[in-house]
Amino acid sequence: MTEPTGEPTSKRPLGVAVAVGAGVLVVVGAVVLPSVLGGDDESESQAPPASPGATVDTSNLALVQEYDLPPWHHTSDDVDYPQSPPVGGDHFDPWLECGVYDVPVSDELAVHDLEHASVWITYRPDQVDAEGVAELAGALPQNGIMSPYPTQEAPVVITAWARQLALIGPDDPRIALFIDKYGAGETAPEAFASCAGGTTEPTPGA
Repeated sequence: MTEPTGEPTSKRPLGVAVAVGAGVLVVVGAVVLPSVLGGDDESESQAPPASPGATVDTSNLALVQEYDLPPWHHTSDDVDYPQSPPVGGDHFDPWLECGVYDVPVSDELAVHDLEHASVWITYRPDQVDAEGVAELAGALPQNGIMSPYPTQEAPVVITAWARQLALIGPDDPRIALFIDKYGAGETAPEAFASCAGGTTEPTPGA
């Protein structure tokens, strides 16, 4: 009787080779694939963040906030305004003289200026340098006031009565657009008044 030795001996090495090859592929896949797939994540995580305001369209006034204000009165008390800086509401009887102030001014005085059709430009002193302050001062209209406002969120904010726009900086082209649209007092209760003749004391009683 002939022993069946030829066929089994030829298949055994082939099976071992296949198993070893599969094992190698598994190891290679386990090592290489995470590196390949992880490369995109790493490059994305190392990508520099977008600069502030990079996605803001500064070519128009679409982002101007509009507010419906309740009836307002003159008061001698401090007012808790819902906006910061405020856009209108109760205010002191005196108003603030037009011009550029290098210290924060009373909200209640500035709001009276807004009632007089003034434009109020405010900025964060920790985000706007001396050159930026000078640029803002150069853009301020005659019937306007300007002051630092450390607690506002945006680097620069421009406000008229019941209208406000957060800006990305002193060179934001929307400053001129805002003044052109609202600088004549379009929304102010006393559109033909002025900040001229007001007090020069920015914080009464301080």
